[in-house]
Amino acid sequence: MAIPEKLIYPRTGDKDTVYLENVIRNPNITVGSYTMYNDFVNDPVLFEKNNVLYHYPVNDDKLVIGKFCSIACGARFLFNSANHSMHSLSTYPFPLFFEEWGLDRRDVARSWDNKGDIIVGNDVWIGYEAVILAGVTIGDGAIIGTRSLVTKDVPPYTIVGGMPARPIRKRFSEETIHDLLEIKWWDWPKEKIAAKINAIQSGCIEELEVS
Repeated sequence: MAIPEKLIYPRTGDKDTVYLENVIRNPNITVGSYTMYNDFVNDPVLFEKNNVLYHYPVNDDKLVIGKFCSIACGARFLFNSANHSMHSLSTYPFPLFFEEWGLDRRDVARSWDNKGDIIVGNDVWIGYEAVILAGVTIGDGAIIGTRSLVTKDVPPYTIVGGMPARPIRKRFSEETIHDLLEIKWWDWPKEKIAAKINAIQSGCIEELEVS
């Protein structure tokens, strides 16, 4: 059954921006409500093909993205099959070419190091052409700078940038971050979020704490 266009393209007349939740087909990719992806170079509906790379079923690794995330054009998620083994005396992926070398095809994943899933929290902003590597967890409210290479976990509400990405600063005080992680406004019903948008945008956390 086809998904109505209005559930894929949230802005009338804008085919560069999609709600990712409604274009994902891979069962190993999970995306939360209202998370959007913008692509002015390629068709954003092809996010799985163009932006989730080396994500092969043999690994069963997962991409999990939370709600209300903003993902800019060209951001990419590089999975474990992009790696080569660092434990071998050679980085050449012999098990991948099992036919050539008479190896057991069941051992193909020995060609690379498996660093785990990629987990992106809620309300995360991932900048233009940023690259997120396998095994990384990005906390709620974090910001990933343009063309950053994220090789390590990013704490909640932290801005990172660079190659490799390093912390630049916290977005808010530790007290405010703690309160936001307790409130979890992204899990509220749509009607409650709509009623609190002014408070969210104005930075008035006190209003969010009032039911």
